[in-house]
Amino acid sequence: MIEVTEKAISKIRSAFEKQGVTGGLRLGVLGGGCSGMSYQFKFDTRPRANDHIFNFDGVQVWVDPKSMNFLKGMKLDYSESIMQSGFEFINPNAQKSCGCGTSFTA
Repeated sequence: MIEVTEKAISKIRSAFEKQGVTGGLRLGVLGGGCSGMSYQFKFDTRPRANDHIFNFDGVQVWVDPKSMNFLKGMKLDYSESIMQSGFEFINPNAQKSCGCGTSFTA
C-alpha cells in the first residue's frame, strides 16, 4: 500500500545505525503545515497494536490507520542534488503541496 525506494531504505538504515536506533520508522499525517496537513517522519521503538506494518529489506515502517487513509499509494524516495538532499513524499492523494514538500492538502 506504500512504497519505499531502495535509496530511501538505504538512508533510513544509515540513519538508524548512526543514531543507534532500534525499532522502525513511523510515517504519519498530522494537521498543520502551510497546506493543511504535514507528514510525520520519526523513529519509534515499536509499532502500536493497530499499525499497518511494512517491511522493506529489513527496515520496518509503521503507519497508523488514520494516516493510512492519506498515504495509500504513496512512495517515499530520497533525492540528492547540488542544491539540496532529503526524503521526498510522492503522494497520489495530495491535491496540492507546499513548496517544501512536507505539507499537503488531500
